Amino acid sequence: MVYPAFSQNSPDKSRPNIVIILADDMGYGDLGCYGAKGITTPRIDALAKQGARLTAFYSNGPECTPTRTALLTGRYQQRAGGLECAIGLGNIGRYPEAKALSDKGELGLPTDMSALPTMLKERGYRTAIVGKWHLGEGAAYRPAAHGFDYAIGPLGGAVDYFHHTEPVGVFLGTMMEGNHDFYRQDQPHQRAGTYMTHLLTNEAVEWLNIQKKEEPFFLYVPYTTPHEPYQGADDYQPDKLGMDRWSKGDTKTYARMIEDLDRGVGQILDKLKEKGFAENTLVVFFSDNGPTTIGSAGPFSGNKGHVFEGGIRVPAIVHWPGKVPAGVVSDQPFISMDITASLAALTDAKPRHKLDGVDMVGHLVSGKKDYDRNLFWRKKRAAQVRSAVRSGDLKYILDIDEGKRDEYLFDLKADPGEKNNLLQKRPADAERLRKLLHEWEAEVKPERM
Repeated sequence: MVYPAFSQNSPDKSRPNIVIILADDMGYGDLGCYGAKGITTPRIDALAKQGARLTAFYSNGPECTPTRTALLTGRYQQRAGGLECAIGLGNIGRYPEAKALSDKGELGLPTDMSALPTMLKERGYRTAIVGKWHLGEGAAYRPAAHGFDYAIGPLGGAVDYFHHTEPVGVFLGTMMEGNHDFYRQDQPHQRAGTYMTHLLTNEAVEWLNIQKKEEPFFLYVPYTTPHEPYQGADDYQPDKLGMDRWSKGDTKTYARMIEDLDRGVGQILDKLKEKGFAENTLVVFFSDNGPTTIGSAGPFSGNKGHVFEGGIRVPAIVHWPGKVPAGVVSDQPFISMDITASLAALTDAKPRHKLDGVDMVGHLVSGKKDYDRNLFWRKKRAAQVRSAVRSGDLKYILDIDEGKRDEYLFDLKADPGEKNNLLQKRPADAERLRKLLHEWEAEVKPERM
């Protein structure tokens, strides 16, 4: 669609600023506006009330790296190769394809496959990433090579919130030394002692503070919250966190982490208003996958790592004053890579390759009727392969683990919690979706393998 705020011939000043805020391992039920219990998130709730809250938004994968790959490329992450499972600490590959790339020093997102920051730069946008990367730690795969003017944050999947280090101890058979993992402009940067959520918020606010109204900007803020280790802002300890404590936590600490994130989002929104940017800024908030068992998937089954709804259906909010109507609750199925397609349409950008997503923002702006679509997932780890396809309201899951094969068919409209397996009752539907999945897998074979 041609947006009210931008067309190819409009002056640069009409281009909206873009802010993407990404939570890490936040579940569908971890925000007040999605029914959270025991967690207070007034700023994000207000953002949803003033914009659109999406109830059928999916992450491209049930783990960190896959969704980030899809966002940066605007395509299914399977096309990139080696990135359909979270890259392990120390840039370790966790399934054969990823291990082969890791052994060659090539595990990461190649720059010729990414689209989001480069296409916006070509449209005159200033670009920044403030937060977690998790798309490769080698020099050729870091943010600057992908078109970010400014980059600060950890490169890997998880760090101590205070020391900004990987854990100490044995991880997947490898002895971890608690290496420092915090970078500024792709160079090691020491900021130990500052709580990570506060540090990233402050950096995002300071970057916004130096932006100018006449130059559009794209700010990507992938927080590490509430990913493990589970540390609240008052939980500082003088020693680096070891593997023995890395995954330990409780719901009270988890709630405090999310509430800190909520305050950080509020500070970013306040700075947008203070600088006079708010009315011309599109803000998208979402999570990269479902929660671990300490979080809440709301009414859904499964959690992080699974392709049941709880692992891939996540909270998502789209806010654009005067364009996206306030108070909208959309049941239209969307997926992470749709954000990239939306931004390409919004800015009249020319991505370097054909995108797999649809214009999500355009759909919300237009108020058009919702429609059925086919969406696909596949996650590999070791000998495990978890796949799914949603077609309309039907969803088929194929779960293979150590040679054991489990299949499921669900009607998500009647059974969003995926409690009633219809595989035996509706064999024709199961076969149709099984065929769709096979055809998709053949079409998205990795281009560099």
